[in-house]
Amino acid sequence: MLDTVYRDFGTGYVPRWHGDIIDPAAAYLEPARHILLVAVDPVEGAVVATAALDSRGPAHPPNPRHIAERFPSGETAQLRRVYVRPEHRRRGLARRMVGELMAFAEADGGYRAVYLHTDPSVPGAEGFWRSLGKVVHDGREEPGGGQGIVHFEIPMAK
Repeated sequence: MLDTVYRDFGTGYVPRWHGDIIDPAAAYLEPARHILLVAVDPVEGAVVATAALDSRGPAHPPNPRHIAERFPSGETAQLRRVYVRPEHRRRGLARRMVGELMAFAEADGGYRAVYLHTDPSVPGAEGFWRSLGKVVHDGREEPGGGQGIVHFEIPMAK
């Protein structure tokens, strides 16, 4: 996860944004309605992908108020940290992990929506999420370009 924030996002570690990366057990393993998936290369033994889900809706700020209101904490499963190392992309790994997260959210029974946001400058990210969900807000369309973040809702099975 840290590799991704340095390599793909170019931000490096920012404590207010990335605290869950430093303490994933507290963020994803201890809370009952949260989950962290990790894919390990069986030959190298290295982590090649992660995917997480928690019950915290998007905060305002930095996200638009209408997004925070549409996806409140407790009722929203937010997909987070869906990262695949570049050399392992385009093999269906992210899609499989998101499928597992969706099954977890649906089995929980308390989530009414699945939300995520992505940085469209990350290669392949926007196209991947568009293949799974619908755009509910594109920050690039805000006056002045906003944050440039694209917000999605992924449909849950009925």
